[in-house]
Amino acid sequence: MVTEPETIAESTSWYTQYQRMLATLSQCEFSMGKTLLVYDMNLREMENYEKIYTDIENSIAAAHEKIAECKKQILQAKRIRKNRQEYDALAKVIQNHPDRHETLKQLDALGKELQHLSHIKDSVEDKLELRRKQFHVLLSTIHELQQTLESDEKCAEESQEVHMETESKE
Repeated sequence: MVTEPETIAESTSWYTQYQRMLATLSQCEFSMGKTLLVYDMNLREMENYEKIYTDIENSIAAAHEKIAECKKQILQAKRIRKNRQEYDALAKVIQNHPDRHETLKQLDALGKELQHLSHIKDSVEDKLELRRKQFHVLLSTIHELQQTLESDEKCAEESQEVHMETESKE
């Protein structure tokens, strides 16, 4: 009978060890499951981080493209601004000049005035030419008159001489 209590105690000890082993095994399985869950979670986090990394890279590339587009828009805006400034400057210059209708009216008026002055010039030139001719005729007449007077003086002197000679002969 002595053997029986020892067997019971042994069997209880076995059972306790068995229970401990089951508990240890259960803890190992729980740790293993927990580790697998952590591993899966880490894999999903790595995928998530890779996705976030790809999204960030795409965002950076999109930002670079947007910056390049904005630079192009800035250059275009500067060109437009420069053109507008040149346009405004030209518009101010143009505003200082009369419009085409007014300019054409002025040209017509100046053309008429030029024609009138041309007629006056022609008239004055004709008068001047007439006066030259008249002056030439006058000079010719004066010259002829001088010659006539000189010839009359010579004749008078000759006739006086002849008359004096005749008187002296008498």
